[in-house]
Amino acid sequence: MFNGGTMRDSNRPETVPPAAARPHSAGPSSSSTAAVSENWRPAFVSSAFVPARGLTNGHFQTIAGALFPGASCGDFAGTVQRRVKVSQGDYVVLHDDQPDVWKRGGHVVLLLHGLAGSHTSGYMMRIARRLNERGIRTFRMDHRGCGAARGLALHPYHAGRIDDLHQAVKAVERLCPGAAVSVVGFSLSGSLLLRYLGDGQVEHPRSLFRAVAVCPPLDLRYCVQRLEQTRTGQRYDWYFVRQLLEQISGSMQWRDDVPLARMKRLPRRLYDFDDLYTAPASGFESADHYYDFASAAPHMHRIRIPVTVLAAADDPLVSVDPICRIRPSESVSLCLTEHGGHLGYIARPGQDADRRWMDWRVMEWLLH
Repeated sequence: MFNGGTMRDSNRPETVPPAAARPHSAGPSSSSTAAVSENWRPAFVSSAFVPARGLTNGHFQTIAGALFPGASCGDFAGTVQRRVKVSQGDYVVLHDDQPDVWKRGGHVVLLLHGLAGSHTSGYMMRIARRLNERGIRTFRMDHRGCGAARGLALHPYHAGRIDDLHQAVKAVERLCPGAAVSVVGFSLSGSLLLRYLGDGQVEHPRSLFRAVAVCPPLDLRYCVQRLEQTRTGQRYDWYFVRQLLEQISGSMQWRDDVPLARMKRLPRRLYDFDDLYTAPASGFESADHYYDFASAAPHMHRIRIPVTVLAAADDPLVSVDPICRIRPSESVSLCLTEHGGHLGYIARPGQDADRRWMDWRVMEWLLH
């Protein structure tokens, strides 16, 4: 199953005790600047985030970031699609964008989209283009069943697919021998990236250079529970469930043997979707069992390569409360902003070349 790397089959939950045998995450706690300062090393930031006028609300930042992907999101010339087999009957797709000036042994960056995203998501396109303009080769990955990988997988993508990421990194290594490989994960893929880097049973490739996780849900159970507590959170919940239902409907990933297929009413919450589909379709006993296995928080003390985490206190999708309870390794630094929403970070003009503050900080952390 593995090509050129050594690791256990980390996509399989059999090695994880049942959810009932493991403690649940701690309850809600207030975000404490003192706790963050004590537990986390601060990330270098050349300019603080100042939200654009009228976008000081986290919801507005989130919605604006999604609705206005940016002028740099047009098609790429010369992109090569590369399929990577991750298990029997399952593939992911890497979209390889190689600048003319890139040389063998140069820096390469693997980009991972968030839940219900793809290689064409605005943040993926913008940052890949910015990196290409600086001579850096990029690989935009479509997870199982997403984007160009739709119809190429029998089993669903989820936050515990660390073997998929391992296989993708090894594929990039083979395509770019001698290159330093950095990885950027957005939202759910940020959590996947941190879970992978902190897994103690994975023999991580030596080519791994740096990593950035943007708006990652570090405690999956806590984050989905927080969504259920407000009317606005419930709207986000239902939006993502609709996207996921549309993604699996009529696809190879639909299963008649999971509880979802027997439901008379469609789920409206991510927890229910994971309990009725994601968990049983991936070999977990329940959503809680899946969350226990896939959450990155318990593993971050083992991360060894330089990693920067970006999070916003007003993120309406991903609560930053778990950040205060985590003590990561010294290799991990944090940039926690007051504003920014979820993958928004649209700034006032004058700070960077354009208003996409998040993009420029990701570039900064990758290149300096």
